[in-house]
Amino acid sequence: MKLAVTVWGNRISPVFDAARTLLVAEIENKKISRQFYTSFDPQSPADMVNVLKKNQVNLLVCGAISNTFADLIADHDIQLISFVTGNTRQFLDSFAGSRTVKKIHMMPGFNHRR
Repeated sequence: MKLAVTVWGNRISPVFDAARTLLVAEIENKKISRQFYTSFDPQSPADMVNVLKKNQVNLLVCGAISNTFADLIADHDIQLISFVTGNTRQFLDSFAGSRTVKKIHMMPGFNHRR
């Protein structure tokens, strides 16, 4: 599985529309096997989709996201888990082992995923 997480410093970016960096990671055998950072422009939908497709991302994890971008991501057959928060490394380690988002990584007041 290959996923991308929007990052801001060492945390998951709280707002997708303001993020500029993705951490792309591959999960194999419940561990992160490879990872790298890449930049993207969230204000250019074509650029965003191209970056995800070029890197063969099949799951995007982010904080809050507008419906316009969420729909665009879904239209390109990329799974979306939104309204996620916290330290990026801690989230990735947790997600790799369980393939679920633990409550500690859910934004306050948000109890379901898109």
